[in-house]
Amino acid sequence: MRAAIPTITEEPLPFTGAFESAAPLPPGLSLRPDAVARFDALLHELNPDALRVDPVRVRNLCVWLASLPPQAAQDVLDRRLRRMEELRAMLDDGDWDAGDAIRERLRMLFAYIDHDDDLIPDHEPLIGKLDDVLLIELAWPAFVAEAEDYRDFCQYRAEEHPIGDGPAQRGAWIRDRLAEIALWQHHLRVNDSRYASDSAKPRELFHIL
Repeated sequence: MRAAIPTITEEPLPFTGAFESAAPLPPGLSLRPDAVARFDALLHELNPDALRVDPVRVRNLCVWLASLPPQAAQDVLDRRLRRMEELRAMLDDGDWDAGDAIRERLRMLFAYIDHDDDLIPDHEPLIGKLDDVLLIELAWPAFVAEAEDYRDFCQYRAEEHPIGDGPAQRGAWIRDRLAEIALWQHHLRVNDSRYASDSAKPRELFHIL
């Protein structure tokens, strides 16, 4: 069963954690309130149910990331950037039929990510990608169902090699997955059935004189 709020990794960013409100930013970095407001507006176009982003939360997240050992901090970024590339592959895959609405949201997402001078300039050491991964993390619930379906389709396509164009391949994927579900449901019914009541005694097959 999927969690109420799907997370992009098993360890979400500590965006709502308790921090010192006066934590200083790394040297040379500033967060303009108007830039934070634009970031928050974009986030809520992508995922209206996302948490609100404000300068204090972003600042403290920057401080938290900068406090980690360099390899641990890079791993925090890389795990989310890999998911971001999965979404980019989904958008670019001619065999996948994501709807117009989700394609438009993905284009908005990547328009921000591919822009160097955004909330946190990409040239900033280490934390330059933090706003990108924060955006994808908080917007993830809007994309997770499509991303999971696409990941399953890619696995099916690699293993089964369905013939035909994109619609034909997707049709084969859907039919085979529905058949698997039907078989799974049949096995559940068989396992749950009772061929004799719990109170009935087993019938003797042989009677020895």
